[in-house]
Amino acid sequence: MYGSYYGGYGYYGGGDTLYYLLLLPILALSLWAQFQVSGNFRRYSQVRCARGLTGAQAAEAVLRANGVVGVGIRSCAGSLTDHYDPRDNCIYLSEPVYGAATVSAVGVACHEAGHAVQYAENYWPVRVRSAVIPATQFGSRFSFTALILGILLYSQPLLLVGIVLFSLTTFFQLVTLPVEFDASRRAVRTIQDSGLLSGEEVTGAKRVLRAAALTYVAALLMSSLQLLRYVLIFMSRSGRRGGRR
Repeated sequence: MYGSYYGGYGYYGGGDTLYYLLLLPILALSLWAQFQVSGNFRRYSQVRCARGLTGAQAAEAVLRANGVVGVGIRSCAGSLTDHYDPRDNCIYLSEPVYGAATVSAVGVACHEAGHAVQYAENYWPVRVRSAVIPATQFGSRFSFTALILGILLYSQPLLLVGIVLFSLTTFFQLVTLPVEFDASRRAVRTIQDSGLLSGEEVTGAKRVLRAAALTYVAALLMSSLQLLRYVLIFMSRSGRRGGRR
């Protein structure tokens, strides 16, 4: 009895068991994905590509192969901070990527250029992701406040608001998956068709991109699990209220 309900807070016991049973493998996947990203990037950053193309040159090659013009390519600080910013239509490549002629640099740069191609072609999943960004930012800012207040104050309406706001973040991560996988697909296709890398170099670039994609899968699973936990709390409390009437 005390495992499922204590005082006025109204918690759940069976849901805790389910949560931790799912949490352990998802957490292990997240840690493994991060290890794979850093490990593969570091490993193939030591492998110089035969053609001697830098990351910036590889990104230019992807844009050119897809007929995309007017996209800037700039260097940015940090490591693994590479991204495409649609606001200024510019690809930002980190220092270990921008001027480096390595397998990792080419793979990462081509992936980011793939995002620029998506926007240029009006790829529909990227349109959906762009459309939900404002709602996602609002949700991530206020969801935990509503969730915490809903739990502490035993307020079902506040808890429901928190769940809805948190679900926006989960939905954003869901629509991010096809965007990221497609950008990598475009990158690998151009790498092979244009001969930017060859043989084992292509295999190395695929490993770097596959590891990066796995981090997005892990993030979605973790967010979905958290959402499930909040829903179980809400349902458990609703059931108790109905039973006390």
